Amino acid sequence: MLEPYDGKLSCTVLRGGSSRKAANLLDRLLRQKANFDVLEGFLTVFLGEKVTILEILESESNQLSAEDKFNRVDIKARNSKDEIIIIEIQNTRELYYLERILYGVAKAITEHISLGETYYKVKKIYSISVLYFDIGKGNDYLYYGQNHFVGVHTGDHLQVNVKERDAIVSRMPAEIFPEYVLIRVNEFDKVAVTPLEEWMKYLKDGTIRPDTTAPGLSEAREKLKYFSMPPKERMAYDEHLSAVMIQNDVLDSAKLEGKIEGRAEGRAEGRAEGRAEGRDEERFSIARNMKQLGIPVDVIVKSTGLTSGEIETL
Repeated sequence: MLEPYDGKLSCTVLRGGSSRKAANLLDRLLRQKANFDVLEGFLTVFLGEKVTILEILESESNQLSAEDKFNRVDIKARNSKDEIIIIEIQNTRELYYLERILYGVAKAITEHISLGETYYKVKKIYSISVLYFDIGKGNDYLYYGQNHFVGVHTGDHLQVNVKERDAIVSRMPAEIFPEYVLIRVNEFDKVAVTPLEEWMKYLKDGTIRPDTTAPGLSEAREKLKYFSMPPKERMAYDEHLSAVMIQNDVLDSAKLEGKIEGRAEGRAEGRAEGRAEGRDEERFSIARNMKQLGIPVDVIVKSTGLTSGEIETL
């Protein structure tokens, strides 16, 4: 087997409060389409429940102008509950920010319902804002907003009747209406202990504890190491991973071919003798395929147990 890549990996750490650099790095981490582990970890922590992402969606409202691209980053995703999650990273002050996120939520609702469909098809929307500016007065760094209907005289919370699967059930309006999360990054000044605090620490200065157990952060650290590699080192690392994948594929294919050949010979010459010869043929078949791919002889020796002389005769 190929040895693990031993190149030096330096993790990117933000210093000096570079909000645009933080936004760009966070965008790259959360927008990974091949693997949603960082995004799912981020959402699990800030929404307070396990979140599974099915896909990253394109949004008509994303970055409509050069100024928008300079100031913020939008990510829209769909989770396993078929809900829509909008994440916006805002770098600079905007006077009508709440009005704009309200508009963004309304637009997301209309983007995901077709003309003629029933109101039951309206999707639940979560709007999460990562703010690197002072939006207003408040003592906390994290704020949640939901819709509740409270009795004027009784103080009770209204539950509404809705039809689900041919049955009438009661639901809280907050289960239907959009929910808003405002993350005031610059207001965080605690020692990071909980997963939420560890994520806030990363959002503020880019540092991640080596022993972190916060959902998504250990995966984020590994991706940051990759992003911080010089171009030549990143290329070498990519080539190494490609070689490992090719070799593993060859080994799996060769083992399968060897088993098939060994079983055929075993049936023809007898069960006991066939098993022995089948195992030998399997090793020779693996070695033959590895040799054809140009894998070094010493690697083939370690992988198959054959001698270098036996491999040279193939």
